[in-house]
Amino acid sequence: MQSHAVNRRNGSQEFHVAAGFHSAVGSRGIMRGNEKWAANPGTPRVPAISNGRRVLSRAWVGVMVWAAVICANTERAQAQWLALTNVTPRLAHSELGGACISIEYDLNDTQITDQAPAYVFVRYRFRSGSSWKLVSPQCFQGRQIATSGGHNQCVWWGISQAGITNLDQIEIRVRGLAMARVPAGMFRRKSVPGAGHDSSKGAKDPAYLPDYLIARCETTVAMYADFLNECGSGGPGWNPKMPDPQRCGLEKRPAGGYQALAGRAEYPINYVSWYDAVAFLDWCGLRLPTEAEWEKAFRGGLYLDGDDSKKVANPMPERTYPWGNESPDEGGVYRCNVDGDQDGFAFTSPVGSFRRFNSPYGVCDLSGNVAEWTLDWYQTSYHAGLDGFRILRGGSWMDPSAGVDAVSAPTSLPLKASSLMGFRAVFNP
Repeated sequence: MQSHAVNRRNGSQEFHVAAGFHSAVGSRGIMRGNEKWAANPGTPRVPAISNGRRVLSRAWVGVMVWAAVICANTERAQAQWLALTNVTPRLAHSELGGACISIEYDLNDTQITDQAPAYVFVRYRFRSGSSWKLVSPQCFQGRQIATSGGHNQCVWWGISQAGITNLDQIEIRVRGLAMARVPAGMFRRKSVPGAGHDSSKGAKDPAYLPDYLIARCETTVAMYADFLNECGSGGPGWNPKMPDPQRCGLEKRPAGGYQALAGRAEYPINYVSWYDAVAFLDWCGLRLPTEAEWEKAFRGGLYLDGDDSKKVANPMPERTYPWGNESPDEGGVYRCNVDGDQDGFAFTSPVGSFRRFNSPYGVCDLSGNVAEWTLDWYQTSYHAGLDGFRILRGGSWMDPSAGVDAVSAPTSLPLKASSLMGFRAVFNP
């Protein structure tokens, strides 16, 4: 049963529930601000046809059907935590599995599907004053992935191992993140180990990856503020440059804690090091994508519905950009956030501002906006074991068109943090 106390901050809400339960409720993900269309007001607001022809092949008809499904699920890019309401935890017992906590909730988003699921994670602390802890995704037996809106349930097993005997002992917070499913299968991998500088190693093309989920949007300022607030003031992850109202927009509150500046909640977090990104993702049970995972999410597999089905062939498996081969500003239509302000943004843009030009799986902003940290190290035959450079992908708001393609891969020391670099999450179901 919900109490009447509601704490509103930065577009999110916390519903205080019996047994100290909190449900973090984010915005509906409706993008504010300008979408990057042609600067000329007379230019029609229609995306370019990727193949440049009026007559579409059967493969294109198939991909249009697939794209219709994806677009229906990503018309509103979720830039914040998903809206979870009516959250009810119950203590239960099983004959063989021991005590558990059943968590029921309503996911107030009709756009959630198997192809565009929600990742739900739970954090808790004892009322005696201990720090917040993540409930391991392994304790949910895969049930933390919601594939439909409406009423859902996840079961937290093994609570006795955490020292929990009743609900009055703990406070719980639940959040949900919009994901895109990338089906298992082969894809055209054109990037090579060592960021293309190691002649002793070659990429496997095509390459195979198992099924995985990738966040539809880059991690936002508001999401990162929640992480900092829960991890404690003065801890790792904060950068003194973050309050910059044009480039980031995350500030320390005078009374303590962190918040997004007005109008900045849905912008991508930046000024984060590789270690900061990893810490945030550890906080919610996720991880950074590998280079290969990032590239497949960008281009799509040989079959967009996966190798188990093979009904929807990818008509452009070697595409240069997520939408096709047109440059980001071809025809006066701006498809992503790159260098210059002709596209409507001098610096970063709210995540999902260019969702009409998402990847084949409905993933936003893989080109431009902020370059994204990956899990991979930069290694060559000469450098192996000598340095700690990591690889970034996708380019940023300061890159030219050639720097936001499928294979460009700058490197950076993991301690480096700038306004050009952000990140997104991956999960293996």
